[in-house]
Amino acid sequence: MAPVLALVALSGCKRTGELDVTSGVGISAVRSACPVAGVPAGTGDITLFDPPASTDAKAIDVVATLTNVRASCVEGTDTINSTVSFDVQARRNRTDAARVVTLPYFVTVVRGGTQVVSKRIGQITLNFAAGEARASAQGQGTAIVDRAAATLPQETRDQINRRRKPGDQDAAIDPLSDPAVRQAVLAATFEALVGFQLTDAQLRYNVTR
Repeated sequence: MAPVLALVALSGCKRTGELDVTSGVGISAVRSACPVAGVPAGTGDITLFDPPASTDAKAIDVVATLTNVRASCVEGTDTINSTVSFDVQARRNRTDAARVVTLPYFVTVVRGGTQVVSKRIGQITLNFAAGEARASAQGQGTAIVDRAAATLPQETRDQINRRRKPGDQDAAIDPLSDPAVRQAVLAATFEALVGFQLTDAQLRYNVTR
């Protein structure tokens, strides 16, 4: 899982938590403590085969894709609760009869791009009507983040927010270029990731197809 540092958004107005790296004469960056929602590479779709041991194109039974991932974040005193919602779009090859397909998925909280903090497994059910090749369903999960862990240390905030005047030696230097600052931001960065819970064979198929 590649590190995600894209927690900053460009803004022209003052907001809570603003990190002003240009002393008011340039662009301000706003960082949110809420985890960024996403899908880990290789886990956004799943393919079922019939027979299951085959990976031949002629044996493809059902293909499902996880899409439209969105998050709703509520910041509490001690924790940050993010509800991650998503859609699953699926198609099947044989359409002669009605069919129910249940697929496993996970919601995991990752810190700093690599450290798995928690992981929960759920299931989503697709109902194919007789004669229909496509079905869809909506799912959701919850990601809980410790607020203190997602908060930048005051020393780091002070360094990023330090007033810089035009002409200063470091006026044009991005504070995130400092390894210590970058590491502190990374350690306070969390992601809420959702994907299909794949077997080793299914993941290998996604990566190598």
